[in-house]
Amino acid sequence: MEQMTDEGNKIKAGGFWQSITFKIMIIGLIILMLLIPLIMIHSLIQERETYLEEAKQDIVSGWAGTQTISGPVIALPYRQVLINDKQVIESKKIAYFLPDELHITGEINPEIRYRGIYKTVVYSSDLQINGYFSIPKLDGLHIKASDVLWNEAYTMIGITDMRGIQNQVSFHWNDSDQTVNPGLPTDEIIQSGFNSGIEFTKQDQNMFSFQLNLNGSENLNFIPLGEKTTVNLKSGWGNPGFEGAFLPDQRTVNSKGFTASWEIFSLNRNFPQQWIGNNYNIEGSAFGVRLIMPVDHYTKITRSVKYAIMFIALTFMVFFFFEVTNKYRIHPVQYLLVGLALCIFYILLLSLSEHVGYNVAYLIAGIGIIAMVTGYSHSVFKKTNKSVILGIILVVLYLFLFTLIQLQDYSLLMGSIGLFVAMAIIMYISRNIDWYRPVGKEGPGDKRLGF
Repeated sequence: MEQMTDEGNKIKAGGFWQSITFKIMIIGLIILMLLIPLIMIHSLIQERETYLEEAKQDIVSGWAGTQTISGPVIALPYRQVLINDKQVIESKKIAYFLPDELHITGEINPEIRYRGIYKTVVYSSDLQINGYFSIPKLDGLHIKASDVLWNEAYTMIGITDMRGIQNQVSFHWNDSDQTVNPGLPTDEIIQSGFNSGIEFTKQDQNMFSFQLNLNGSENLNFIPLGEKTTVNLKSGWGNPGFEGAFLPDQRTVNSKGFTASWEIFSLNRNFPQQWIGNNYNIEGSAFGVRLIMPVDHYTKITRSVKYAIMFIALTFMVFFFFEVTNKYRIHPVQYLLVGLALCIFYILLLSLSEHVGYNVAYLIAGIGIIAMVTGYSHSVFKKTNKSVILGIILVVLYLFLFTLIQLQDYSLLMGSIGLFVAMAIIMYISRNIDWYRPVGKEGPGDKRLGF
């Protein structure tokens, strides 16, 4: 049996149970045990994200959801006569015609709404929509003019969430304002919206225009139904995300807001200007803008937790090298306490970030954990210089992690380089250690380790 010194933390020699090999096994087991609280922390993050989504849905339920605007589309009913077994069967079909030109100009006014500590972005928009239709070309659809029910023609305008409409829409067709009716007579191509009856004139271009004040949340999308579609948007929101089938041809984004413009032609889509029935799906051509909240702190914390094992292992490595090279005996419980302290960092980061943001939370949690672990290490090592070294190493590690999380596009590159450097340092420092000797026995190369 080994005899402990008066200090209670140094030993003379020992067998396998005090050997370096056994100690490494114990440290490895402790690291595996710490996976349990880390998994629980990861589950807690997911739970808080779920609460955030529920809060968003609660806000949206009283405002309006994401919006997609489609139309106007002309629906032209006609009679179809079939002769089957000497029986004449007459039915009503609908042919759809898209505008020659569709122009949309609008302004998006964002607003942040809160539910408790959670928040999301909603918006109100002022949209001016205009363009024109040519007289429907029936030859391409093999429809006789005498079968067309011209007096039943109407236009359809699609709105995803009708609760968002904030004005009495007036649909201007040629030289008159048409009555707007809620709902759609058919849902073959548009599922939700309003319609308006129309009358064709002999002129080549049937002009239309209407104003739409629309509320929504996060996304505002459009479907390019014109043979030529142009969209021009501006907003005071400085974090837009342009999504969908088409990106803007021109855009300007800064802290004061953004402007964006699209120009899309019929050849850019996968559906024609006219057809019968529900043969085409127009939803796949939707495009628009998403108002992005500043980078989600839950995502950053989740990414931080992925590096937790590396942090714990590197911190344990420092304790282990001090133990090996200075004949200290650090109890497994002391390793466990340090590991749990490093895990608490992520709980602090999660709870604080919900109130003060990720960066401030990281600073507070990082300073707190570094101070706690460094102070605790002084009671273990009994030497200030070694505690200072450990504190400096922890500062470097946490600064590296913070930088790594900020560099989303280069995080893998920086992470791999950081691990390479850490491994190189560990291999250099441990190059003279006699791994077969007991932990407390001084080896011939210990004085060259620099600890």
